[in-house]
Amino acid sequence: MTLTPYNAGWIEVICGSMFSGKTEELIRRLRRAEIAQLPVVIFKPKVDNRFSKNFIVSHNKTKMKSIIIENVENIISQSKKYDVIGIDEAQFFDKTIVTISKELAKNNKRVIIAGLDSDYQGLPFGPMPDLMCEAEYVDKLRAICIQCGNPASYSQRISSDLGKVVLGELDKYEAKCRNCFKEPKIN
Repeated sequence: MTLTPYNAGWIEVICGSMFSGKTEELIRRLRRAEIAQLPVVIFKPKVDNRFSKNFIVSHNKTKMKSIIIENVENIISQSKKYDVIGIDEAQFFDKTIVTISKELAKNNKRVIIAGLDSDYQGLPFGPMPDLMCEAEYVDKLRAICIQCGNPASYSQRISSDLGKVVLGELDKYEAKCRNCFKEPKIN
């Protein structure tokens, strides 16, 4: 049985590979908080402009109104009147997001964070390992390997793009299991 802290804040992290349902799960949790009549707000990084400017959008096209953040420190001032704070695509923020999340939780906020735990090389991505370490609750979701059908924890880049951050969908990435994932050759 999982106990939910009473009269206290906490951090929840939803992580996994691309196509594992992280944003879908984030939206589900935020909608349940709204049903409980809790004030909810969600933030996303400015770099995430794939589906919509003003919404977080899952691969299943479920969406929820969001606020674009360029400077992660603005989350504190923009979430004062909310009890539940959602943060999507947290891997794109710098490590300041860890300090911000801890401060929000200390101020009795429920902080729900979603993001990729590893990059296209299979390496830890941005602040996600530190967020997972600080979280009271961590859920690692898995996709389905497009090659063999096993649970997939890797985001295999299939494009020739070389940058660390390359936004894309099925045109640039596939979900792969440990056995089917091929480490990219980096020059």
